[in-house]
Amino acid sequence: MAGSSHGHTPAAWTGVTITFIGFCVAGAFMVMAQPVGFWAGMAIVVLGGVVGAAMRAMGLGMPKQAHAVAHVAPATTREPAGADA
Repeated sequence: MAGSSHGHTPAAWTGVTITFIGFCVAGAFMVMAQPVGFWAGMAIVVLGGVVGAAMRAMGLGMPKQAHAVAHVAPATTREPAGADA
């Protein structure tokens, strides 16, 4: 995935960061047995997805043509096992 630039956009980074914070908040409140805080954290998780989608719609995500090209696997040739013997 590193060669395809998958997720290297402001929309992806922002959405994932907000979602990660939401999971941390929800996890902390779950351990503290505070259901309201847990659900607030889950709301932050959803907010991360909404913000990421909105930023992608504003053009801060990966362009459609680059996205289609990024999923094409490079062709590789393999030698049969034991070919160098």
